[in-house]
Amino acid sequence: MNMTIPCEEFYDTLLEGKQIHDVVDDLSRKYIDVEVEAEFKRGQYEGTRSLDTKRFRVVGVRDEDADDYHLYITNLSREEFFPEDLATLYRCRWEVETLFRELKTQYELDEFDTSDPDIVRILLYAALLSLLVSRELLDLVTEQADDEIVFPPERWAATFRSHAQLILHELGEYLGYSPPPLLERLIEDAQKIHQQRPVLQETLATATQPRCES
Repeated sequence: MNMTIPCEEFYDTLLEGKQIHDVVDDLSRKYIDVEVEAEFKRGQYEGTRSLDTKRFRVVGVRDEDADDYHLYITNLSREEFFPEDLATLYRCRWEVETLFRELKTQYELDEFDTSDPDIVRILLYAALLSLLVSRELLDLVTEQADDEIVFPPERWAATFRSHAQLILHELGEYLGYSPPPLLERLIEDAQKIHQQRPVLQETLATATQPRCES
């Protein structure tokens, strides 16, 4: 997609009529706020794809650490939204998108194997509670770690999930909960299977017996 700055719409004559990506590397101002004309190909129709143009507002906010601009394409007006406002809005929007992606990939909320609304509600609450615990633990880990260490949220989510059982065990000990009697529970559950077998055999035998004629 080609994005050219139209002459008649832009207040900075130094950039009029130029490609935005051709000039952005040579700029040092804090903000870029221009209207661009984007040329693009429409969907194929009767074997041909026609060219069309559309105008957008492009805002750039300079990142001094990276010595680069973050560019945002928007249709929000210059009169109502300043460049720093748009940067904040898009940063929050990206946080929402990554949050939903984390919920789908790490907590498997992209598909449900049930149509029962109560079960769906339980799965949603369980995922949200797990997410809250994960974020609280991330804050604690960030406070304890060195300042230069960075924890990307999605990578942290995968780490939290892989250590969930260990975390629950440590939390149970901290709160004074006794660990589950694993060996006894295995023996008990195994006996339940044998106890149910005669009942099932009796039920099957009864069901297969011929009915007496009245």
